[in-house]
Amino acid sequence: MKIKTRRYQLYYSLKVLVFVAALMPLKVGLAAAEVLGRTAFSLAGKYRRMAVDNMNAVLGGEEEDNVRTAGRLFVNLVKNGVEWIKLSRMRPEDVGKMVTKCTGIEHLDKTLAAGRGAVVLGFHFGNWELTGIYLKYKGYDGALIARRIYFHKYDKFIARLRGRYDARMIYRDDSPKKMLRELMEGRILGMLADQDVESVDGVFVDFFGRKAYTPTAPVKLAMTAGTKIVPLFVVRQEDDTHHVVIEEPIDVAPGESKEEDVMRYTQAWTTLLEKYVRKYPDQWVWVHNRWKTRPEDPTKDESERAQAAVSS
Repeated sequence: MKIKTRRYQLYYSLKVLVFVAALMPLKVGLAAAEVLGRTAFSLAGKYRRMAVDNMNAVLGGEEEDNVRTAGRLFVNLVKNGVEWIKLSRMRPEDVGKMVTKCTGIEHLDKTLAAGRGAVVLGFHFGNWELTGIYLKYKGYDGALIARRIYFHKYDKFIARLRGRYDARMIYRDDSPKKMLRELMEGRILGMLADQDVESVDGVFVDFFGRKAYTPTAPVKLAMTAGTKIVPLFVVRQEDDTHHVVIEEPIDVAPGESKEEDVMRYTQAWTTLLEKYVRKYPDQWVWVHNRWKTRPEDPTKDESERAQAAVSS
């Protein structure tokens, strides 16, 4: 009961915050986000520690530098929220004022020209919520795979904000046939796949020198549909405008072993993500236990197999 009450309290607090932020000019909101982000960083002890610990573990360097980077990350996250709220009241053409540069759009066009759609792979990087909105603004059609939020008011609220730009949602637990239909009919299927989610199929690949459990859906969907993975990054620039960077597609051509193919291509896009995170460390969401799931102990596996053999 306490959890349910808290959810409603947070929901209505969020509604008030959205209302206030929507009234502010974007520049004022972003200036306020600087202060709110630093305040959140000082108060969010658990997530502040998680971000800094993750950076210490894989980036190295001095902890003081990583603390400053983590502080900038919190500011970026609050700015993302402000921009998202403002987008809910903007006209579609106003999106062009926020995204002032786009590189590599020809990669997406060439992939779509083959008629098998495109798996557009975004990341929890920069302001990732602009991915679908920007592509819709540029005239591309498709759907986004989203995680279902099991509190109906939150779910409807977020869907309503995204729906402002006619973004179609396919929930992660929906039938894969709905996802494949987008591709088979020549449209974009957008998704984020750079977090450790135990409930989805994944493989362990190298990420910053550590084994990270990584979803295989982007590769499997692209392989099934006969299309390519198009990685896309939304980079926040110093003036708080955004640069959309579309990288060269990953051609998931099948080889002799499907398992090896899935591993190889999942590693390929993970390596690309690592390159961007190293270049812009304050724009990736370090406040997530990316290396939470660990590979099974091979010694334990051998022991269990031996016991099973004896029992039989």
